[in-house]
Amino acid sequence: MATKTKKSQAFGKYGAGYGTRVKKNYNLIEKQQRVRQTSPFYPKGKVKRIAMGIWKDVKTGKIFAGDAYFLNSKK
Repeated sequence: MATKTKKSQAFGKYGAGYGTRVKKNYNLIEKQQRVRQTSPFYPKGKVKRIAMGIWKDVKTGKIFAGDAYFLNSKK
């Protein structure tokens, strides 16, 4: 009998047919982009990603453009 494997987290919507490295990288990016990040406008505020490169400050309601996946990415 086969042993159980870990759940594939966010990558599970794509099913089988991809390598483990692709799954791991996708899950890492998906987890980081869904976390609320600190706001550049309000020190205690949080920013939520609406779409690729579009961010919304939850406290003030400002919508602005930034980096695609992470607001404070290291370049």
